[in-house]
Amino acid sequence: MAQNAESIAKNLMGMSSVIKLHLAAEDQALYPALAKSPSANVAKIGKQFQDEMGCIAKVYIAFAAEWLTAAKIASKPDEFKNSANLVFKALHERIQKEETVLYPAAEAV
Repeated sequence: MAQNAESIAKNLMGMSSVIKLHLAAEDQALYPALAKSPSANVAKIGKQFQDEMGCIAKVYIAFAAEWLTAAKIASKPDEFKNSANLVFKALHERIQKEETVLYPAAEAV
């Protein structure tokens, strides 16, 4: 992993930009729209997802800040791998939950 640290750090920065843009879109458009839904259930789902995403976002932002440089990744490859596995597993589970619960609820309105 140490030999790929530069590439990993560069990809992490790029991915962080995409994630931050996605989070902003959700906060500025999706969640406010769901909150205004005539369906109390849809509004509740939107609020639940917004609250959960706040926690996930904080964890991701802390992870990205901690592993911002190739030198840090190269110096502690096992720690990086463990942290990355936890964070990306949480993101993957979140995406799956959005696809199966949140987006269908939003489309039903």
